[in-house]
Amino acid sequence: MGPQFKYGTPDAYKFFLDLGPLRNANERHFKGNIAFWNDLMEHGRYDRFWQERNLLPNLKSIRAALMTVGGWFDAEDLYGPPAIYKSVEQNNPDIHNSLVMGPWFHGAWERSDGKSLGDISFGAKTSLSYQSDIEFPFFDHYLNNVPMQSLPEAYVFQTGSNRWLAFESWPPAELSRESLYFHAHGRLSFESPQERRESFDEYVSDPARPVPYTAAISTERGRTYMIEDQRFAVRRPDVLVYQTDPLTDPVSIAGPIAANLFVSTTGADADFVVKLIDVFPDDAPESSADHSGLPMGGYQMLVRAEVMRARFRNSFEEPEPLVPGQVTPVRFELRDACHTFRPRHRIMVQIQSSWFPLVDRNPQTFVDIYAATEKDFKKATHRVHRSADCGSHLELGVLR
Repeated sequence: MGPQFKYGTPDAYKFFLDLGPLRNANERHFKGNIAFWNDLMEHGRYDRFWQERNLLPNLKSIRAALMTVGGWFDAEDLYGPPAIYKSVEQNNPDIHNSLVMGPWFHGAWERSDGKSLGDISFGAKTSLSYQSDIEFPFFDHYLNNVPMQSLPEAYVFQTGSNRWLAFESWPPAELSRESLYFHAHGRLSFESPQERRESFDEYVSDPARPVPYTAAISTERGRTYMIEDQRFAVRRPDVLVYQTDPLTDPVSIAGPIAANLFVSTTGADADFVVKLIDVFPDDAPESSADHSGLPMGGYQMLVRAEVMRARFRNSFEEPEPLVPGQVTPVRFELRDACHTFRPRHRIMVQIQSSWFPLVDRNPQTFVDIYAATEKDFKKATHRVHRSADCGSHLELGVLR
């Protein structure tokens, strides 16, 4: 293992902001000597370079029983396990193919007891129960011919309620696809908007002051940002916030989440980060995670988040600019989840246009970002529309 890179500061946000455009990484630090970095800079869209590295089309002619395991808070690869399960299911219908998703970071099903992550407790040692109740019987059966009760097709941990659920498919067949719409005054509701006139919320996105992805001061990308309290972001003027009234009944979601935005901008490109958040009641009890005693009143637990660079809204192969002032649909998935929003909690959605430095800054001009210079980065005003004809919303799979 080579020497660790020396940032010269404990603050990654400061380091990468001072670095400026991505091209400066080679000029200031790598000097062209990092081959994979050079490949990344030369392949900024989903071209043949990336297509040849896609594992999913090759998951065919599998004969062995397969159980794919992943974590709901895996910062390295949340996309992979459900996508692998789906591809294997389509291409190998005659084998045993199952999916297990727990409340884990990357590899936590083997490297931790799975009792908590960050400030959030899951009520039990979930990794240990997985190992004894799922993993061991699976291998004992298929390697040693020991009889076992049939494993469900999907065995997933439902955060919020902190319980394991079994389904015969993933996503579950019993889901109802429902939409959460954005309304005036930051209201979020399953009711569609009725306004016929143009209605929107707007904010100024300044690449010189990007929204951080975490409140932590560190040069390490920790795993807990996947579940972190989002109140550090909600107070910024360049973050839109929508939330429901306190729930009277639980709302349980499962499967993929899709963001359906109608946006316009004064620029020619933009990033849109959408975050789905569970807001705890103000009188929520203290955390029972390992560092117990933390006040949890008003905690904004990140459930799922994803970013879309709008130039790729129609194709990852052929980017297209946004037309300034033109209302444009931008749809993308936030990946899968299985979560219950409990009574008295609120469902919140935050929308922003930077997530720094987890995601590099968008210049908001239609240029090659990997060759962009400081002058290419411009402020832009972004609008999220919420009329009857252009009703921005999240699409959820709801378990009734």
